[in-house]
Amino acid sequence: MSAKKSDRRQFLRNSAALAAFAAGAAAVRSAGAQALPPASNGGRAPAYIECEGNGCATASGQSLQDVIAQAAAKTYEGTPGPGPGQHLDPIYGVRSRYETAGRIGGIGAFHHGPNGKFSRPFLGALTPIQDLTGIITPAPLHFYESHGYIPPDIDPKQHRLLIHGMVDRNMIFTLDDLKRLPAVTRTHFIECAANGDSTRLGKEPEATPQITHGYTSCSMWTGVQLSRVLDMVGVQKGASWILAESAEGSRFSKGIPMEKAMDDCLLAYGQNGEAVRPEQGYPLRLISPGYEGIYNVKWLSRIELADSPAITQRELYYFTSVEEGKYADHKSRWFRFEMGANSVITRPAGGQRLESHGFYEITGLAWSGAGAIRRVEVSTDNGRTWKDAELQEPVLPKAHTRFGFAWNWGGEECVLMSRSTDERGQVQPSLVELGKIWDVDANYIHTHWLGHVNAIRPWKVTADGSVYNAI
Repeated sequence: MSAKKSDRRQFLRNSAALAAFAAGAAAVRSAGAQALPPASNGGRAPAYIECEGNGCATASGQSLQDVIAQAAAKTYEGTPGPGPGQHLDPIYGVRSRYETAGRIGGIGAFHHGPNGKFSRPFLGALTPIQDLTGIITPAPLHFYESHGYIPPDIDPKQHRLLIHGMVDRNMIFTLDDLKRLPAVTRTHFIECAANGDSTRLGKEPEATPQITHGYTSCSMWTGVQLSRVLDMVGVQKGASWILAESAEGSRFSKGIPMEKAMDDCLLAYGQNGEAVRPEQGYPLRLISPGYEGIYNVKWLSRIELADSPAITQRELYYFTSVEEGKYADHKSRWFRFEMGANSVITRPAGGQRLESHGFYEITGLAWSGAGAIRRVEVSTDNGRTWKDAELQEPVLPKAHTRFGFAWNWGGEECVLMSRSTDERGQVQPSLVELGKIWDVDANYIHTHWLGHVNAIRPWKVTADGSVYNAI
C-alpha cells in the first residue's frame, strides 16, 4: 500500500473518530438538557474536577456544563488523562501540576513580634521573577504590597469614584461610566521602593532573584486615561496636584503632580485581559507609569485637585528618606517619584545550579521609570569587562525589557552582572557608585533601609555550578 493511501485511511479513521465523539457530545447535550437536575451552584460548572488515575468525577452536583467537562477530561483513544489529584477548572482553568512557581510572603497584615519589629520578613508577596518568561507577569504571580491592610471586598456595582476640589464641576463615576469611555491598554511595570534592597534577606548569599527583586512586576493595564476624565470635570487654573485616595480601611492616599496626572496616568479596571484582581486594587486602580509603586493607588475611590501637595502620613513618615551619611545634611527628602534605571539577571542567578559546562543564555529583565531601555550590558568577570546583550522585542517605555547574552561556561569561578541604560542616558550604578550619589558609604546601604536601591546585582558562580548572591 502506498504511503499516500495509508495516510488517507488514517485521516478517514481519525475523522470518523472525531465525528463519533461529536455525536456523543451532542447526545450528552440533549440528555443533559432534558433530564439532568440543575447543579447546586446555579448551573455553573464546578470549581474543579477531581481526577484519580484516568477517571474524573465532578466536585459538585451534575449540570450540563459538568457532564461536558467531565467527558472532555476523560482519557480518549489511549491518551493519558489528568494526573492523580490534579484539579481541572473548565471555566477559569488552572496551570499544570508540574508548574509550581509561586509568590512568597503573605497577605501582608501587620503583625509585630515581641521585640517590636515585624515578625514576618515581608508585608506582601514577591513575584518569582526567576521563573518568568517574556516580559508579562501573570496576574496570579504579580507582587502585591498593601502596607498591612487586607484587600477589601468591593462590589463593583456599588463602587464610586469621586473627583472634586479645584474643578469646574464635581463628578461621581460608576465603573460602568468609566467603561463607556474610550479605553486604552498600556504595558507598564510597577516597582516597590523596597525592590533591590541589599539589607536583611537581600544580602544573604542564598538570596534568589525573587528575594532581591521580587517587588517588581509588569502587566498590560486596560482603562481610561486620567487626563480624559479630568478634562470632563474641568481642571481649574492653579490646580497643580491631585490626591488619590483608596477605599480600604485606612483610606490610604498619595499626592501626585498634575503634570504627571495629565501625562500618562490610567484609571485601570483591567489587567492582562481580565479584571484587576483584589490584591491589585479591584475594581479600580490608579496606574502612574514609572513612579514608585505606592503612587499606583489601589481600590481608587477619590481624587481631589488642589494647588499644593496634601502632605499625608505617607509623605511625612513612611516614604521619606533621611540622609545620614558622612556628607549629608540630615534633612528628609519628600516626594521621590521616578524609579531609576535597573536590571537583574534572572538565569543563571541565586539559588540555581549549572549542571554541566557549555553554552548558556544569560537572561534577565531591565526597566526604568524614565522611559524605554536602550542598552543592557553583561559582565562575566565581576565588572572588569562589559559586552552588549541583545534586547528582545518588544522594548516598551516604562515596561520590563528582556535581554539575552550568549555565554560558554568552562567551569571556572566567576561573577555575573548586568547594567542597563535608559533613553535618558541614565546608567544603572554599582553599589559603590550609588553610595557616592547619595553621599554615603556603600556599607551604609547594607545596614539602613533607603529605598530606590537600583544597584547592579552580582551573582557568583562557583566551580561546582552553584550560584549565590554576591552583593
